[in-house]
Amino acid sequence: MLAYGFMQRAILAGLFIGLACAVLGIFLILRRDAMIGHGLAHVTFGAVALGLFLKVSPLLAALAVAVLCAFGVVKLRKKAGLYGDTAIGIFSSFGMATGVVLASLAGSFNVDLLSYLFGNILAIEMAEVLLAIILAMVVLFVIVLFYQELLYITFDPESAKTAGIHVTRLDSVIAILTAVTVVLGMKVVGLLLVAALLVIPSAAGLQVSGSFRQAVWLSSTIATCSIMTGLFVAFYWDLPASGTIVLSSLVIFVIFFSVRVMRRRKTSILKGFNNQ
Repeated sequence: MLAYGFMQRAILAGLFIGLACAVLGIFLILRRDAMIGHGLAHVTFGAVALGLFLKVSPLLAALAVAVLCAFGVVKLRKKAGLYGDTAIGIFSSFGMATGVVLASLAGSFNVDLLSYLFGNILAIEMAEVLLAIILAMVVLFVIVLFYQELLYITFDPESAKTAGIHVTRLDSVIAILTAVTVVLGMKVVGLLLVAALLVIPSAAGLQVSGSFRQAVWLSSTIATCSIMTGLFVAFYWDLPASGTIVLSSLVIFVIFFSVRVMRRRKTSILKGFNNQ
């Protein structure tokens, strides 16, 4: 499998994107903001359709529009006093509707649009690999740079605001990083499943981890294993890589969730014996 150039490019891009998704996903889940990835995926669909319609790079168009909309979601929450899911719903509906209208008007790029919807990591080019690595490293660098502040606003935003931390600015940073990560994941699993790559490995890591730092490392490991397993299954069984990657992460989540349930049962049984 590793002898083929397209598999080498897929693994390299997939691992970096998976790591970015896993680390960022931890913050999104704990902030109860996991659906922002799903909403920005809809926005990105409209941006890709716009790029194809105007005959410019769909990837760059998606990146620009997704970042602007992520910033808009934060502003709409603050200015209009809307809940997070409401603001996300407004922008995601706008993005999806725009994509549908543009696809109907053009008609000629429907096949290309479908490739972005479902992903095609095995067809990724070297220029896209380099761009994915650079952007993924930027996402991870920003998270490391603002790690303590992000940790503070994740668990206690009110105290963070009192302590003088610019919560709104950091909210914008997280939203923009999510937009970049969604665009990156578009080539790996497609826009329909990119939210799963953001959420499932992180949710699996949180099931059995004892600390935040442990959850980050565990989620990163799960994302890496999911990418490798999914590509392996896709290559040897001739299946869509996007589906096998997400299903691999889902299997790992079920295993970790089962371990957590068994731990709780064991703890409750031991408590019962001690009480007797």
